[in-house]
Amino acid sequence: MDQEPDDAATGVEVCVVADDRELEDAFAVRHEVFVEEQDVDEELEYDEYDDDAVHFVAYDGDEPIGVARLRTLEDDRVAKVERVAVLKPRRGEGLGRELMAAVERETDRLGIAELTMHAQTHAEGFYADLGYERRGSTFEEAGIPHVEMWKRLD
Repeated sequence: MDQEPDDAATGVEVCVVADDRELEDAFAVRHEVFVEEQDVDEELEYDEYDDDAVHFVAYDGDEPIGVARLRTLEDDRVAKVERVAVLKPRRGEGLGRELMAAVERETDRLGIAELTMHAQTHAEGFYADLGYERRGSTFEEAGIPHVEMWKRLD
């Protein structure tokens, strides 16, 4: 497990997925949040990008409680943040911020200059607080309202 520094307030560790067990943990959290809670079709949730993306899992001890995925786009200096989720009982603890901080640390290591994402509209304020800006109008993805957001990192 390639661990990031612990957050003293939460005791949670965010790691870059390094093996099949950690990837299964990431998929389990995504299944609970997106498929079960938000009713996203399982065929949409798991896609051809999972094999090449960088996955992140937040653990409380051995329990996976949050995830994110990072995918480099055509231009190796631009990447897309996807599948950011925290289990419902753990929301409001700052875990989303920890996940996004881990994603941004990894983008720095990879030389990424800009991040983009399709954020669910209810999370737009969260991402805006992290420095992401909205692009364009609201659209639907998997039956859920989203907005494109981006952040320049360099």
